[in-house]
Amino acid sequence: MSEHASGPTLDGAELDAAVERVERELGRLFARIRIGWREAAATVHPDLQPLGYQVLVGIVSGEATTAGQIIERVQADKSAVSRQVRHLTELGLVDSIRDPDDRRARSLAPTELAKERVAAARAAYEQRIGARLRAWSAGDLNHFAELLDALGR
Repeated sequence: MSEHASGPTLDGAELDAAVERVERELGRLFARIRIGWREAAATVHPDLQPLGYQVLVGIVSGEATTAGQIIERVQADKSAVSRQVRHLTELGLVDSIRDPDDRRARSLAPTELAKERVAAARAAYEQRIGARLRAWSAGDLNHFAELLDALGR
């Protein structure tokens, strides 16, 4: 085993086994996240799909208020995003507002109903994950956040 700035590093078979474990645990985490999105979507509206929930969260948070921003945020194709936005509008969760400067452009705004329902869905999710994360030390949480940031680059 050799030393690295962040601690000992593994060699050979140990490293392969550790990488496989991380991949397996990430797969479990992603599956749990997908389940969480499905549950959150159902909390917002029984007919809402997980992708629609992700689109709605982007709109409610203000991170994605145009179709292009939503496509970038959720990494979905234009037609899928268009269907979700149309569905969100039909459910009374999103308003499509024409840009006064460019009549072809539209921005998306959440309705009050959407804000309330997303807040309720997020509170339930954050309560579940928050309880688990609060059992960790601040140092562990910060280190975990740093590792996730490095992995996502």
